[in-house]
Amino acid sequence: MFGHVPRLLVVHHTPTVSLSALGESVVAGARDPEISGVEVVVRPALEATADDVLAADGVVLGTSANFGYMSGALKHFFDTTFLQLGGALSDDGSAAAGGPGRLPYGLWVHGRYDVTGAVRAVQSIVGALGWQQSAPVLEVLGEVGDAERDDAYELGATLAALVAD
Repeated sequence: MFGHVPRLLVVHHTPTVSLSALGESVVAGARDPEISGVEVVVRPALEATADDVLAADGVVLGTSANFGYMSGALKHFFDTTFLQLGGALSDDGSAAAGGPGRLPYGLWVHGRYDVTGAVRAVQSIVGALGWQQSAPVLEVLGEVGDAERDDAYELGATLAALVAD
């Protein structure tokens, strides 16, 4: 009988060159040759399912900041998986704190002017799922250069190393 192979799920919305560069760096970091024994599964946000999350030992999320909020694609991912993942809702329909799991997660957000609202929105939802932030949020404004790609690589490597242990 074979043991469990840890799985890191990367859920992303990367429609621009900048977001693609960050996403590719996150995945490259997660697949760093120094980190062995981790399966990295990459899903566009519009294709990711609750089953993908339930099979994962950690998640990295990537989104643009659009009009002060996460991308519609990442919002769709949460809308279609939230209750299946055990998310809790308050009486007013908002996300309630402290869902069932302690799934480690990381997040990268790219925006032109401000990412604050997008970061807050994602953190509110994952908080209601009970996920555990396991790396600093990578907030990128404007152009994506070598430093930002390096930070994205580090984010992917950090989460992969965490689930490998």
